[in-house]
Amino acid sequence: MLRSEPLTVVVLGPTASGKTALSLFLARHFRGEIVNCDSVAMYREFEVGTAKPNAAERAEIPHHLVDSVEPTATVTAGEYARRARAVLCEIEHREHLPIVSGGTGLYLRALLEGLFAGPERSEGLRAKMRQRAAQGGGERLHRILKRLDPIAACRIHANDVPKLIRAIEVCLMSRRPITELLQAGRDPLRGFRVLRLGLNPQRDALYARINQRAAAMFQQGLVEETRRLWKKYGDQARALGSLGYKEAMQVVRGDITKQRALEAAQQAHRNYAKRQMTWFRREPDVHWLSGFGHEPNLQAEALALVEARISG
Repeated sequence: MLRSEPLTVVVLGPTASGKTALSLFLARHFRGEIVNCDSVAMYREFEVGTAKPNAAERAEIPHHLVDSVEPTATVTAGEYARRARAVLCEIEHREHLPIVSGGTGLYLRALLEGLFAGPERSEGLRAKMRQRAAQGGGERLHRILKRLDPIAACRIHANDVPKLIRAIEVCLMSRRPITELLQAGRDPLRGFRVLRLGLNPQRDALYARINQRAAAMFQQGLVEETRRLWKKYGDQARALGSLGYKEAMQVVRGDITKQRALEAAQQAHRNYAKRQMTWFRREPDVHWLSGFGHEPNLQAEALALVEARISG
């Protein structure tokens, strides 16, 4: 009888939905090891604004790809996927259960479905494109892309500057239209069965929790941590542009008050949660669980789903 492929559990959902709580619960029951899939949690020294698992949780359950890169490093989705796939294999060799947990949708898609074979980022080229966008708006970049790849230009809105920059970058560096590279296919994760568990709390309750979490971060010293990191690394600290830190930086620079920054961070996190759910709704074969990851009824439902997949 052939041995079935090992199982990997993915816990996904919007920010503040309790992914860490559910991942820890499952890890305790199934000899699991947790693989981080949050882009900001990968950076060392970023603590207050990341909601990383605390020291006791990391001591109890093995965690991977947390505090794994320097604050000035750049981690692409492709690089994350390569690292995470290597970690999955290591966990499987120990006969433990890999549990991927996090809310960075592009990283998760790169891990599970793979990315097209495009070139690496070129910071020099991106800087030039951003300068052109600043001078002439997204329309200027859109006209450039239309000359390089008319099909891609039809699919990318002129206001979506990040996507326009990446599409132009791929076309110029590969000397091939990005559409052609996309049609060549991707490299999906192989050798694992994947169980996707999605957290879907009620929206008003989620937004209230987001507001509380943001307030706690500011109370626990987010502005002070941001000031220290900026003083140490300057604008080279990539994650200073992420949610929470971005608003704290405005306080550090004297642009807005701490209260205004808190309100802006709360709104930004609520908007991000909405975008996350839109993204994750496109993920295939997600078992959606109503509630937060710490709730006993939801944990029992998740436990049953994992047990059924392991026994199956």
